[in-house]
Amino acid sequence: MLNTFDKAGALNVMIESPRGSAVKFKYDPANKVMGISRPLPRGLVYPYDWGFVVATHAPDGDPMDAVVVWDDTSYPGVVIPCRLVGGLKAEQNSANKKGRERNDRLIVLPVDAPRQAHVKSVLDLSRREREELEQFFLHAVFFEDKDLRLLGWTGPDEARTLLQGTARRRRRPRRK
Repeated sequence: MLNTFDKAGALNVMIESPRGSAVKFKYDPANKVMGISRPLPRGLVYPYDWGFVVATHAPDGDPMDAVVVWDDTSYPGVVIPCRLVGGLKAEQNSANKKGRERNDRLIVLPVDAPRQAHVKSVLDLSRREREELEQFFLHAVFFEDKDLRLLGWTGPDEARTLLQGTARRRRRPRRK
C-alpha cells in the first residue's frame, strides 16, 4: 500500500484524468479500479493531468486533489512522484451536509520534469496560466450543484500547510 510520501520525500500523486481527457475519472478504492465520474461540459478538456495525493483525506471527504502542471500526459492509475509548488484554495457546497466545505487543489510537478525545473512556486507560472486554470476549475463544475468559489493562490509553504492533516495515519502492527 502506498503512502503519501515516497522514501525520497516526494508526494505520491495518482492520476485519475489525464491531460486532454473530456471525462472526469474517479478512483474507486473499494474495488481498486478507475471509473467514470462524469463527462466535462462539451468542449472542455483537462489542461494537465488531474488526480489526488495518495493516502490523504481532505475536508470534502475525498483524497486531496492535485493537478500536475507539466507538459506531458500520463494515464489513469499512474502514480507520479511529485514536488509541491503551490495550491489554489477553494470552497464549494457540501455534497453530504448543509453548508460549504473546502476543496483545495494542490499544484505539483513531477520530481523528474526537466522542462519545468525552473518552477519553484505556482507564482512562477504566468498570470495567464493561473487564470486559465481558474477558469477550467470553474467551468468543469458549472453544471454541478457545487457553487465553487476560488479563494486565492498560495505558494509551496502554505500549500504544505493545506496538505498537513490530510495524510491518513496508518497503524503499525503491534509486535508480539
